[in-house]
Amino acid sequence: MSSVVVDAAATSSSEKKTSWPEVVGMSIKEATETILKDMPNAYIQVLPVGSPVTLDLRPDRVRIFVDTVAMTPTVG
Repeated sequence: MSSVVVDAAATSSSEKKTSWPEVVGMSIKEATETILKDMPNAYIQVLPVGSPVTLDLRPDRVRIFVDTVAMTPTVG
């Protein structure tokens, strides 16, 4: 279930998503496209799991944390 923030001052019943659990397991491209459908002006930051991050709040930033190896690492 995703989180939503409801703006009580809004005249309509607009809701803004704040998380996207449905993208877990998707490729970075698929996850990015899904997030951008809901939040077109998002600045998406892709980071390895466990990366240090700043604690500042940016309402336009969405962080995607990744931890899988997609191809066999090789020398060369």
